[in-house]
Amino acid sequence: MMRARQLCRLFIVALVLDCTLASAEEPTNNPAAILQELKGLGVMGSVLYVAAHPDDENTQLITYFARGRQLRTAYLSLTRGDGGQNVLGGEFGEQLGYIRTEELLAARRQDGGQQFFTRAMDFGFSKDYRETLQIWNKDQVVADMVRVIRTFRPDVMVTRFSPQPGGTHGHHTASAVLALEAFKLAGDPSAYPDQHLAPWQPRRVYENGRGGGTNGLSLDINGTDPVTGETFGVIAGRSRAMHKSQGFDNFRGGGNVRPETFQWLAGETVTNDLFEGIDSTWRRVAGGAEVADQIAALIAQFNLQDPAASLPALLTLKKSVAALPADPVVVEKSRALDRLIQHCLGLEITTTMPVAEVVPGEKVALHHAFKVRGTMPVKWLEVRHPTLGGVPEHFGPLPLTNGVVVANYETFILPATTPLTQPYWLREEATAGMFQVAETELIGQPENPPALPLEYVFSVGGQTLVLTGEPLQAGTHRRLEVIPPVALKFSEGVVLFAPGEHKLVGVELTAARENVAGKLQLTLPAGWRAEPPTQVFHLGKVGDHQKMLVEVYAPTQASTATLGVTAEVGGKVYDTGRIEIAYRHLPHLLLQPTARMKAVCLELGNLAKKVGYVPGAGDGVADALRQLGCEVTELTGTDLTSNKLAGLDAVVIGIRAFNVRSDLVPHLPDLFAYVAAGGTVVEQYNRPGGDLKTDNLAPYSLKISGDRVTDETAEMQFLAPEHPVLHHPNVISAADFNGWVQERGIYFPNQWDEHFVPILACHDPGEAPLKGSLLVAPYGQGHFVYTGLVFFRELPAGVPGAYRLFANLISLGK
Repeated sequence: MMRARQLCRLFIVALVLDCTLASAEEPTNNPAAILQELKGLGVMGSVLYVAAHPDDENTQLITYFARGRQLRTAYLSLTRGDGGQNVLGGEFGEQLGYIRTEELLAARRQDGGQQFFTRAMDFGFSKDYRETLQIWNKDQVVADMVRVIRTFRPDVMVTRFSPQPGGTHGHHTASAVLALEAFKLAGDPSAYPDQHLAPWQPRRVYENGRGGGTNGLSLDINGTDPVTGETFGVIAGRSRAMHKSQGFDNFRGGGNVRPETFQWLAGETVTNDLFEGIDSTWRRVAGGAEVADQIAALIAQFNLQDPAASLPALLTLKKSVAALPADPVVVEKSRALDRLIQHCLGLEITTTMPVAEVVPGEKVALHHAFKVRGTMPVKWLEVRHPTLGGVPEHFGPLPLTNGVVVANYETFILPATTPLTQPYWLREEATAGMFQVAETELIGQPENPPALPLEYVFSVGGQTLVLTGEPLQAGTHRRLEVIPPVALKFSEGVVLFAPGEHKLVGVELTAARENVAGKLQLTLPAGWRAEPPTQVFHLGKVGDHQKMLVEVYAPTQASTATLGVTAEVGGKVYDTGRIEIAYRHLPHLLLQPTARMKAVCLELGNLAKKVGYVPGAGDGVADALRQLGCEVTELTGTDLTSNKLAGLDAVVIGIRAFNVRSDLVPHLPDLFAYVAAGGTVVEQYNRPGGDLKTDNLAPYSLKISGDRVTDETAEMQFLAPEHPVLHHPNVISAADFNGWVQERGIYFPNQWDEHFVPILACHDPGEAPLKGSLLVAPYGQGHFVYTGLVFFRELPAGVPGAYRLFANLISLGK
């Protein structure tokens, strides 16, 4: 009874006869929706759609299978989209992967599917699936896919892409190649025995989007949702529109949709339907024939005017299901049956807490409230906390009465050992191509399980009904998040040092609780030194900030180091930062990564002191300019006038500025006049396509294309070795292209006016050299630079050569 002594419970019966409770997972009172749940309960067939990224899935097909045919339908995205681009803001890498994870979950809430992932990282565009498999840990990805197949148990697998190489992303092809391998291994008991999962062999694999010829198939996927009255096309369009970080905000569907085509890849072939020859009823389960008959009778007798009339038969069905051998699908359906009983009871459950964020060792206060609609006797027995251990107090059966809210308050101590909230795939240090996950049971899951899962136990008709949930913050529906008492952040993500130089490095502390006091200390690699070694701090109020300066001494030779920081508070050591992501289409997102800073010791010259920066789709280049010693002035389109540009040594235009901004094009003549008068403009890449606001991106003609070099180690050829941009003020050599991340560059121009001088050439394996990565043109007395090199990735990553080359670009003419 250890935990019982920590609990304080107070019971209140609120005699409110018609009070609606807010809940994160609202039970439906719509009889048509309950009937659809009942029909879905009777369908045991499952389909798994497999592709590489968020937005690769066919939401029309998922909607058709999940809502139209009530099949268990899931999308397995091998990656979380970490290496892509973001039209919403400046989140990239793991932050973008978290956003796209939640966008997929938002999409599935629309179309009715489930969501899974592997540990594979989206490391950027890949032209060849063989390169993809070299960067990913192939065996780990296949193992993850086998794990999902064995737990979800699909009868049919559908790939979005062909396993045959073509003109598509290497990740795409790899997703199909690995799907076929996982299909074969999932049913092999000798494969991955460490998973401790029963083998499962899907019946067939088909590729979606390619049909005709031998073993081809076409399906009409039109239909209307019987609950909402919307067409599947409308629902699928709304699902697709959840991928807002990829520019699908305005995606709309509706009306009839085209038939979907399929081509056989492996397993059994079919003629007319993907589920030919598959028993999708409970009769496929040993002893399940009676369950199938019971569900059929329930559907036939369901009363839309009185769903509660089905409760006696549903409780009998519950006994029948409980008697069957357990397997993952039966367990899932059993939980669905419990939710169906809840909905027919009109049983509303909510658990709220006053604050969403809790520090380990603090009290947690929960408010439980329950209400039932109807006359079926329901008794509330207890609320369990499975992860806290101990035996819950039994406070006796408490009857729930029609329309009456019953409430309970409890408090307990969150164990001091509770881990801080962080997406499970980001808790360990990743490799170049794979996330590392110590908690193997979480592999495949889209997000963290609840930090404090709850089990609500009721007695209904002589049976025990257990429903699951989690506490949410009152008014916001935020999940419980475990935080440290103080968050740490380096003032800069990258700090540049000259050899032997020492600089003040800022560390920002933010209090999450009152009177936080402790000791701050930097963690540095060999060759780097901090003075003083430790400092004490005190923060009085929640939200108080304190910036502490530490003198950091660089080594006398070129070096790149990662600096960390710790705060010791009350005998416990914390080392995490805090990143909050807020977009209206997503829940509150909190990241608490280890606080780190990149320290770069290098020889570097820069002659540009005053630089204007025109933001684009979001990047960290402005911060990098400040590290180069520049005074940075942010500019809008209306600032591009001779008066406001006068005195600037250079103007830098952010990535995709002409894709996302409409205020720049009218002022381009003034910008070009600034160049002609002796200024320098460095324009970073734009993306070709319909959202490009102008084709006149430069004072001379150039045409951007889809050309890109994805191999970040590709050899760089110096096409104009004597050009000043390679010599002044920094002499650029091949060594300056070492250590680049993800790729060399994207969307290179492939045609340009003769005034432009191509400076560099590079290429991916087996391809001809591309010469459009860096173009420099004299214009009047100044210089215009257009570059597809991914400085927006390299500068925040602290790549020394990227800083040296970028300093040369903004120093042109000096």
